[in-house]
Amino acid sequence: MACLATVLLARALPAPTERSERGDVPGWVMVTLMTAALVALLLAVAGPALEGLFKQAIDTVTRK
Repeated sequence: MACLATVLLARALPAPTERSERGDVPGWVMVTLMTAALVALLLAVAGPALEGLFKQAIDTVTRK
């Protein structure tokens, strides 16, 4: 009788859903924001030097 009750209870309860593989959404948001902040900081610090290197490279290529 107990076995029949277990089977009936198992059929009555919803099946467990598989765990989503999306991950921790607030964690991803924090990682994305921190990455954007790091890129902005690096661009602010190294931007003028990179711009100078780029202009120098363009001048070298266009000068013939």
